[in-house]
Amino acid sequence: MTSPTKNRPVAAPGAAVSERPSALGARHLTMIGLGGAIGAGLFVGSGAGIAVAGPGILISFLGAGLLAVLVMRMMGEMSVAFPASGAFSAHAERALGSWAGFTVGWLYWALISVVLAIEAAGAAVIVHGWVPSVPTWVWVLVFMAGLTGANLAAVRKFGEFEFWFAVLKVGAIVGFLVLGGLAVVGALPGEDAIGLTNLTAHGGFLPHGWEGVLSGLLAVVFAFGGMEIVTIAAAESEDPVRGLSSAMRSVVWRLLVFYVGSVAVVVLVLPWNDSEVGRSPFVAVLEHIGLPGAAQVMNVVLLAALLSALNANLYAASRMVHSLAERGEAPGWLRGVSGSGVPRRAVLVSVFFGFVSVLLNFWWPDSVFLWMLNGVGAIALVVWITVAVSQLRLRAVAEREAPERLVFRVWGFPGLTILALVAMGALLVLLAVEESSRPQVVGTGVLTAVVLAIGLVRERRRRRKETAVR
Repeated sequence: MTSPTKNRPVAAPGAAVSERPSALGARHLTMIGLGGAIGAGLFVGSGAGIAVAGPGILISFLGAGLLAVLVMRMMGEMSVAFPASGAFSAHAERALGSWAGFTVGWLYWALISVVLAIEAAGAAVIVHGWVPSVPTWVWVLVFMAGLTGANLAAVRKFGEFEFWFAVLKVGAIVGFLVLGGLAVVGALPGEDAIGLTNLTAHGGFLPHGWEGVLSGLLAVVFAFGGMEIVTIAAAESEDPVRGLSSAMRSVVWRLLVFYVGSVAVVVLVLPWNDSEVGRSPFVAVLEHIGLPGAAQVMNVVLLAALLSALNANLYAASRMVHSLAERGEAPGWLRGVSGSGVPRRAVLVSVFFGFVSVLLNFWWPDSVFLWMLNGVGAIALVVWITVAVSQLRLRAVAEREAPERLVFRVWGFPGLTILALVAMGALLVLLAVEESSRPQVVGTGVLTAVVLAIGLVRERRRRRKETAVR
């Protein structure tokens, strides 16, 4: 295992962490953080959690949200203390060795590359419903080509594009919370107050007991994925340290309020066992309130959410593989950037699987989504676990060598970090035990083992070369 600081210069706060020009402001970072995590997992996936947990899904979301907040706090602490364009991959390398940075970087890149294809497929299904004469694979091609073009443009254009996408999503959630709150207290015209009746009237608050809450947790924990993009984008911001500190403080709590608040509205306004809630909870609530064209309104919001997530994830994937190249963990030709600071080769490599998915959607339109998800579904937990282990080590390094850089700290260290590690380990075990999620764990385990083996072989060869030179 390499020393956490051996032969690795530490960037001072505010120092440049990339040769690319700074282009993203604080408002971009905040909205990228919010937008990256608000997607289909909230608008659609929450229905699956409600179906298995009932109103107890509020506990599931709160638990998953608090875990995500802790992990994001860890990422923020390391990114502020040790600014790096590769974010958690670079931190894993500094803390554990090049094998760790290589493994978590390539796993994250593989996860995001597949998620890109899933998001494009989801967006294509929505538009296909409006224009059924055009096959879904054509829409996948259109979306992939359009957002590839957006990511090949100047970074500032990406930031603006993602900013307004995120504004639309946040605005939709705020509007949903307001309408739902008015319905609960009976402030809408012609509607009686709903109150808290639906929390206990259909089998109680925990109709399936604590087992249902755990099942709900497994169903919703990955809905918070995407927040890490803000730590990657910070490398191209005007002030990485201050911008990231500000963004992290506002993003994590807003997301917790948005997620838990939105699900609370659903289980307050409608019985949890309503069949429409399981299919599309947000649409069911809006239709109950009497909003004209609720289904189409939510389809527009969901389309924007998917395209926004696709755009942000392509950005994250390209910057991750570019960072790997800068650290010698990916082919050197991926280090190149355009005059406007865009790593265009990294963008094209990252979007490759998305274009492959065009063919997959053409050949197997009904099964490709599940196949792709099972291959990488649990990688996010592997990344989060690596983040926690890295933070345990780097916190000690920072306190010993540069305590003034710890301006953004994880609370209750080391207790809460260890607790988060235990919780994530337990989640992996539960996912492996659950029959429906077991294929995701198996697929992730196989891929992790392969990438880890390559990373360890590379580090051993590097050490032999260093020894030979000496």
